Amino acid sequence: MDFMVLVAFILYFVLVLGIGYYFYNKSHNMEDYFLGGRSMNPYVTAMSAQASDMSSWLLMGLPGAVLLLGLGEAWIGIGLAIGSYLSWLFVAKKLRIHSEVSGNALTMPEFFSNRFKDEKGYLRIISAVIILFFFVIYVASGFKGAGVIFTTIFPEIGLEIAMAIGAVIIIAYTFMGGFKAVAWTDFFQAILMVIAIIVVPLATIGNTTGGWDAIQAGLDGLGTEFLDIFYDGGSQMSIIAIISLLAWAFGYFGMPHIVVRYMSIRDPKEVKVARRVSLVWILLALSFAILVGIVGRGYLMLEHPEISLDEFNAEHIFVFLSGDLFPALIAGVLYAAIMAAIMSTADSQLLVASSSITNDIVSKTKWAAKQEELQNKLMWISRSIVIVVAVLAIILALFGGSNIMGLVSYAWAGFGAAFGPLMILSLYWKRMNFQGAIASMVVGFATVIIWNTFLTADTGIYELLPGFIFALIAGIVVSLVTKAPEQEIVDEFEKAQAIEKESA
Repeated sequence: MDFMVLVAFILYFVLVLGIGYYFYNKSHNMEDYFLGGRSMNPYVTAMSAQASDMSSWLLMGLPGAVLLLGLGEAWIGIGLAIGSYLSWLFVAKKLRIHSEVSGNALTMPEFFSNRFKDEKGYLRIISAVIILFFFVIYVASGFKGAGVIFTTIFPEIGLEIAMAIGAVIIIAYTFMGGFKAVAWTDFFQAILMVIAIIVVPLATIGNTTGGWDAIQAGLDGLGTEFLDIFYDGGSQMSIIAIISLLAWAFGYFGMPHIVVRYMSIRDPKEVKVARRVSLVWILLALSFAILVGIVGRGYLMLEHPEISLDEFNAEHIFVFLSGDLFPALIAGVLYAAIMAAIMSTADSQLLVASSSITNDIVSKTKWAAKQEELQNKLMWISRSIVIVVAVLAIILALFGGSNIMGLVSYAWAGFGAAFGPLMILSLYWKRMNFQGAIASMVVGFATVIIWNTFLTADTGIYELLPGFIFALIAGIVVSLVTKAPEQEIVDEFEKAQAIEKESA
């Protein structure tokens, strides 16, 4: 174990735990703990949203895929960049306003329930169950990724201990500070991530004999297909394959841990600033992540011809380049960037899973209605649930097998199809009613399950695309053939629209 690498890691973890402790006494109620009191500035909001979105996929998955298969793997990054921008453009400001008008909703399930005056809470409960189920899987994948990174860098540590270390740190600052701690740690982690992803490929080019010209010449020897965006693994991509990768964009409209950032911004007028910051960050991050894969392949060919790609784990290319090119202390900081990517996603998902149980289920029970000093009790219940969900995630990470990352892409489709069309219709169509909302959510979720089970392999179409389309149609058709929403719902929708116009 290199002492300087360990020092860099310890300093990084002290920073994130310090942020959590700082916000420990600044969360006084549920709105503070789950939404930061709707007081977040646009820069923190934007950077936090992007950091919580990208996870280790940015520094490991995408560069590794490009290294092995070529530039065609960039399509998913293009889809994500488009989806992120469109979500900020069409959802963020409206949701910030509508969620406050609709009973000051603190979570996405509560917004849906309040928006359609769902007195019995069907929308809230179904949404919460879907969120809890998939986010346990998401958090588990984060813990497992943290364990893999720790054992790669510090091979003396066993996988179980490594996962436990990562989990304890994430739990600690989420437990202490809630949304503000998560948002501010994500802000700093987003900065670290984007600096790291820019520095590593530029250093690789600078340390390769002959620089970029030599790398390009080496890659040309693989065939022109490697640097052709319309080829993947040497084979020409079909239109269906490209559309399926671009369809990842639809996930953003219904991703609970991302849209909650829109609800937290202090002023709807500042959404425009946040959108621009977000766009710059994601374009830089995705472009340089792709470049890591490209120059990493060339670097291995030219500087380490003894390494066989059959034996080399492509997803570790960022780790390999960091350790090969930089002094131990700087390498440790770059390794911490990978942990930042993992932790910035896991903490957000852990908090959302906790809020789905506490705010959307527990706080609405008869027990909660009888409690005095409810806010303080619910905050401690929320903190306890953070631990419970994390423990379930650790168990799943340890015993869930190697298919967790596959389930994460499945969950992205599930969230996008179940909540994305409903979110758009809720914000843009005042004729939308409760029956249409239920239909949209159920049809989107069911389509993803059925399509993934029986049709994805045969059609080659990512299940999010048909799920999103069918859910959108179901929401519109069912709303039109059932009773129009009550005047109270229409008036509330028009009030939100009026506020939106005033804030333009």
